[in-house]
Amino acid sequence: MTSEQSTPSNAGDRPDPHLYRSEPVSFVRRGDRLNPRRQKTWDRSHAQYIVEVPRERASTSVAAGAEVDWSAVFGRTAPLLVDIGSGLGESTAQAATDHPDWNIIAVEVYTPGLAALLVRIEDEGLENIRGIQANAPEVLDHLLPEGGVQEVWVFFPDPWHKTRHHKRRLVSPSFAERVSRVLAPGGVLRLATDWSSYAEQMRAVMEANDAFENLHPGRLAGADSPLFAVRSQGLEGKEPWPEAEAADPDGGWAPRFDGRPLTSFENKALRAGRLIFDLTYRRT
Repeated sequence: MTSEQSTPSNAGDRPDPHLYRSEPVSFVRRGDRLNPRRQKTWDRSHAQYIVEVPRERASTSVAAGAEVDWSAVFGRTAPLLVDIGSGLGESTAQAATDHPDWNIIAVEVYTPGLAALLVRIEDEGLENIRGIQANAPEVLDHLLPEGGVQEVWVFFPDPWHKTRHHKRRLVSPSFAERVSRVLAPGGVLRLATDWSSYAEQMRAVMEANDAFENLHPGRLAGADSPLFAVRSQGLEGKEPWPEAEAADPDGGWAPRFDGRPLTSFENKALRAGRLIFDLTYRRT
C-alpha cells in the first residue's frame, strides 16, 4: 500500500488511523520527472506560485485545521475561481487571461502538470494564478472559505471506467456537498467529460442535490442528446442500442463553455471519436 491509498480493509493492520484517508482518492500517483525546461521553471518559480500546505496522511493530503488567507497569498481581495484537476494548465491560464480581476487557484496532484502551468505563467505574464498540489476533496474541506468561491471547474476528470472503480470518481454526492459549501450563492460549477457513463453520473449526482440548479434544463433532450448519439451509434466501443431505447428524455447538457480552451487532452478524445458532455450548475 502506498501513502496515497485509503484505509486498509483489515483494521488490525492499521497502526494509526490518522495516517490513512477515509475515502478513496480519484487519482493514481504517476512519475514526477520533469523535462529540462519545466525543471528549471519549477526550481525558479514554484516557491512563488505553488502554495505550500500542511500535510497529514500523504504527500498530497491536507492537514485538518489548515487554513490559507487567499487575500494575503494573492496580495488582493478578488473573486476566487478554482480549477480542479488543472492538467497542463490550459484552462487555468485561459481563466487568468479572461478574468484578470479574479484570483485563480489550480488544484493538481501531478508535478509535471503544475510545472507546465508555471511555464505558462511565466510565458504569458500571468500574476493571478496560484497552484496547490493536493487531493481536491481535502482542498475543498480545509483550504477554501465557506461561500467564498465564485466558480469551480472540473474538466475531464479521470473516468475510472470499471464498475468496481466508480467509487474513485471525483464527482460524487460527497463532492457535490463539498462544492456547495464553498460556492457563493449564485456561484457556478462547470463540468465536462468525454465519457458518457461519467456524464450520466455527473448529471444524476448534481440533479439530486437541492443546492444546485441546472442552468440548461432539458437542453439537448431526446434524439438531440449526445447520450443518444453514443447509445444509438455504438460509440465508445459499446454495442448500439435500439433507437427507441437510446433516447435521453432528460437532457440538460450545457453548450460548450467559451472559457474552456480546446486542450491537447480534449483533442485526443475528439480524434478517438468520443463526444464531449458539458454540464453547468448554479448554487441556489
